[in-house]
Amino acid sequence: MSQLEFRILHRSGNARVGKLKTAHGEISTPVFMPVGTQATVKALLPEDVWDTGSQIILCNAYHLFLRPGPDIVKAAGGLHQFMNWPGAILTDSGGFQIMSLAHLVSITDQEAVFRSHIDGSLVRFSPEDSIRVQAALGADIIMCLDHLTGWPVSRGDAREAMERTLLWARRAKKVEIGTHQSLFGIVQGSVYPELRRHCALELGAMDFPGYAVGGLSVGESKQQFYDILHYTCEFLPASKPRYLMGVGHPVDLIEGVMAGIDMFDCVLPTRNARHGRAFTFAGPLNLKNSKFATDFAPIEEGCDCRTCNSFSRAYVRHLFSAKESLAWTLVSIHNIRFFHRLMERTRQAVVDGSLANLRQQIQMLYPI
Repeated sequence: MSQLEFRILHRSGNARVGKLKTAHGEISTPVFMPVGTQATVKALLPEDVWDTGSQIILCNAYHLFLRPGPDIVKAAGGLHQFMNWPGAILTDSGGFQIMSLAHLVSITDQEAVFRSHIDGSLVRFSPEDSIRVQAALGADIIMCLDHLTGWPVSRGDAREAMERTLLWARRAKKVEIGTHQSLFGIVQGSVYPELRRHCALELGAMDFPGYAVGGLSVGESKQQFYDILHYTCEFLPASKPRYLMGVGHPVDLIEGVMAGIDMFDCVLPTRNARHGRAFTFAGPLNLKNSKFATDFAPIEEGCDCRTCNSFSRAYVRHLFSAKESLAWTLVSIHNIRFFHRLMERTRQAVVDGSLANLRQQIQMLYPI
């Protein structure tokens, strides 16, 4: 029996504000989850991530399966102890990595067989293996292994992947997991409405504690992405949390909330930070630009993050010029905090009924 509790506190159209209770804390939704693929959010200490307001982070079962291995993490007391993270953890099952490493992978109904990107060794990964790995890792929320397709993809190939995703979900439900863990099903079907509807309804009948929408923002147009997202959410259980996987553009986050999504993850804030790009509510900044060499203002006036409270644009620009890794740390802290502040504004906009206005404001700053 899942320990996960989800309460919806406010609604505005399809958008909702809620509370998601896990064994490692209660989370305000809609929520953005920073990505800590290898049991670390790049360039940051766990307390840095926590201080940004992060309540839950994502780690990746595929990468941790290969290195250091689930047995080592389990012996350490699970991911929370291993990486010294006090909040909740969600683990992605590895479906995206199987797609992105397609040249190394052979997929059948039984399993995915692939060559390790680390040492080239042959690895077999079944839906049962994925759940057992995530159970050993000890994450609070774990995901069924899914068959993700990129774009373009034919209707026939998308149907095959969707049916395999359902088959794997049924098998995943039979695997024993920790009493504190909750297993989410993943909806696939590419941009084909009838496939998405079928997958969502079949997964809903399996009564998972929560549901994810996968396989979007993989090359299809923005209009296709938004249309199929709104359509898919219509067929997901309204009382369960909904997670849009791997999406993080600021406008996409708000659009997702308008569709009824509660959870998001993306590498965008930290990946952009490593390239000197900062997110602000006045628009993006390229902190490598020479114009910031004598700019002693914080990255963003009014931001309450540790970076903005202590360091200037000039200092951060100097760190990038000197190729000092502290630059990555400082901008990552700011960017993650920006995403949480955006979610705070989004939650308030749902309560106020002003979500469409917020979306318009953000799209002017971050055009899609």
